[in-house]
Amino acid sequence: MRVPLPPVPLPAEVAALAQQYAEGARTPTEPRNAATVILMRPSERGPEVYYMRRQVSMDFAAGMAVYPGGGVDPRDFDASVGWAGPGPAEWASRLGCAEETARALVAAAVRETFEESGVLLAGPSADEVVADTTGADWEADRVALESRELAMTDFLNRRGLVLRTDLLGVWDAWVTPVFEPKRFATWFFVAALPQGQRTRDVSTESSSVTWLPARVAAEQADAGELALMPPTYLTSLEVGTHADPEEVLATAASRSVRMFCPTAEPYGADWTLSVPPRLRDLLASRERG
Repeated sequence: MRVPLPPVPLPAEVAALAQQYAEGARTPTEPRNAATVILMRPSERGPEVYYMRRQVSMDFAAGMAVYPGGGVDPRDFDASVGWAGPGPAEWASRLGCAEETARALVAAAVRETFEESGVLLAGPSADEVVADTTGADWEADRVALESRELAMTDFLNRRGLVLRTDLLGVWDAWVTPVFEPKRFATWFFVAALPQGQRTRDVSTESSSVTWLPARVAAEQADAGELALMPPTYLTSLEVGTHADPEEVLATAASRSVRMFCPTAEPYGADWTLSVPPRLRDLLASRERG
């Protein structure tokens, strides 16, 4: 069975539900802030991206292939965390949010990437990055972070590390449609796999992990071979138009984002979910191709 990717007609009951929210007859669930990271490495077929297939038992995006990420934790707001690179004020401007929220989102992006892939975007100084995180002591800290027994600030301070926020780029921002019972306002970041580090299949939320060229992931989704949520699909499609991670990061360096919430819009005789205006041409070219 094909994975429903944009544009696809909404089931009649979903379209009717969306209309109720649009008319104010229902109150949407308040979304939780989240961060996700498109972790890349070079390949002959363009940027290769790290995907995790979520456990089918999960109550959100079950069975879907996703990027490392998750909800912001209260401790991600800690202003005492070691920090190198663009400051929270600059991130706030580019992420389109309050400064304290920007600080938490960047911290969550680094934390979740480490928790779910074993890759740590941090180093002993603004010019260095951790070279290897595969030892047993690193794994013990990763597990403690994942279980919330250890705070990110304490973890970094004990190891004499600072967040390397300059290793992250801004890519996009999506919020779950209003008619969904569980919603996230998710900021998408991009980052290259640091030299010497390697990903590991460590997350308790995934059943498997894989590296795939972004454009190949989109092609597999088109063929019904890989389950991607629309934001992940469209992001993979866009990242896959670039030659390598360096080109993606160069694009991200000048990008700022606004949160996009898909809404129901006419699609022939049916309804479909809207996509960001800047991605419509890309989506149209995919359909023509």
